[in-house]
Amino acid sequence: MSQYVLNAEVRETLGTGASRRLRRADKVPAILYGAGKDAVSLTLDHNKVIQMQEDEGFYTHILTLNIGGESVEAILKDIQRHPYKPKVTHLDFQRVDASQKLHTKVPVHFLNEEAATKGGNTVAHHVTEIEITCLPAQLPEFVEVDVAAIEVGATVHLSDITLPAGVVSVELAKGADHDQAVVTVNAPKGSAAEETAEEAAE
Repeated sequence: MSQYVLNAEVRETLGTGASRRLRRADKVPAILYGAGKDAVSLTLDHNKVIQMQEDEGFYTHILTLNIGGESVEAILKDIQRHPYKPKVTHLDFQRVDASQKLHTKVPVHFLNEEAATKGGNTVAHHVTEIEITCLPAQLPEFVEVDVAAIEVGATVHLSDITLPAGVVSVELAKGADHDQAVVTVNAPKGSAAEETAEEAAE
């Protein structure tokens, strides 16, 4: 079972007014769909959701929803928040089928940035998450990029990242012209390395 477990109740009363009443009672409306089954409207405890959403893994791990005595594995597909209050207003979950590939996003963790910025270098993040497809059992929590291993003036692209076995980049699957830049290590402004990089770009 997942380390992220939420108790949920099936929501019979739908509509804007019903959702507003739920939120006043510290409940969060949600929906569960996918795996060829009918969508189900749910209600969750707001305090539990607030607690879990502070953990990065909540957005990338397979979650367990306990619904009327049945445990359902799912992933979070969307989270809506109040524009200025610290409140979650709606959640979308997608059922997980062990035999069906997931289409989701995982965060990028940039390692050793302190080492890469010695001497006045700067690190530019072009993306903070990567869109992937994989089977549920192969879902990574995150993807790591060691910034210290990047030469000054160089850019790491999606094709330079080794993804775990069975994990495929959605963008790269579209073709070489979708090879997105992920991170660049820039030399200090006005340095010889920066000028050389600019000349090479021109």
